[in-house]
Parts: sequence; structure tokens; C-alpha cells
Amino acid sequence: MSRPELDNYFMEIAEVVASRSTCLRRKAGAIFVKDKQILSTGYNGVPKGLPHCEETGCPRANLPSGTHHELCRAVHSEQNAIVQAAIHGVCIEGATLYCTHKPCTICTKMLINAGIKRVVYREDYPDEGSLKFFNLAGITVKKIVREE
Repeated sequence: MSRPELDNYFMEIAEVVASRSTCLRRKAGAIFVKDKQILSTGYNGVPKGLPHCEETGCPRANLPSGTHHELCRAVHSEQNAIVQAAIHGVCIEGATLYCTHKPCTICTKMLINAGIKRVVYREDYPDEGSLKFFNLAGITVKKIVREE
């Protein structure tokens, strides 16, 4: 087995983080990395202390993916990684975000304001607005495919 390239290495870690997700529709994970060090992680799920969607049902179960985010009970993985960094006093400015899915437009605006310099993702997400915002902000975006 060969030593993985850094982007693939950190993407694999983001996928392990996603395994903690409580979302019924999509398991997503995110990590912030700077200077080859993991700063913060996050996965998608309901806020602390609230019942998981397994117990209450998903209010977006019959809606198209990428729509009606306001109805979703879960916090996105990118948002949870930002919150964890803030709770622990970790600066993510200048970091790279590795995420299992392309961020939505709402998360993209948060990432721009947090000073993220680069985004690496594996799976597409049906929200094309994010790529436009990243481009306008001068943030590098890279999609990588799974190594076989």
C-alpha cells in the first residue's frame, strides 16, 4: 500500500468523521486543516440534546435534495466544524476545508467570512450557488475522486 497524497489522506479522515452523522438522508463530514494539522471536525446532525431524526422523522424526507434548508433539523458538517473551532478557540482563518460534499450556499458564505482559503470535496451537492461565491471570493475549490 502506497502512502496517500495529503488531499486524499484528509478526505479519508473527513469520511470517517461523516460516519458519526445522524442525518437520515446524507452522511456528511468536514475537517479544517492548516499546516498539515487538523484544527476542527464536524458532521451533520441535530443540535446538542435534541432528538435525532431517527426518532422524530425527517421533515424534508419527500423534498428534493438541496432545497428547503430551513426545514432541516440538522446542522451541516461545515457549520459544526466552525462551531467546534469557535468553542475551543481555534483560528481557522487560512485553513483548508476537506468535506465529503460540496458545501451549500449558506455554508459557503460562512466559510468565506471565516477566511477559508481552499475547499476540497468529494461528492456533488445540488446547490450551484456555492461555486459562484467561492469563485468571487478567490477561494480555490477542488473536487477529488475516490482512489481505488
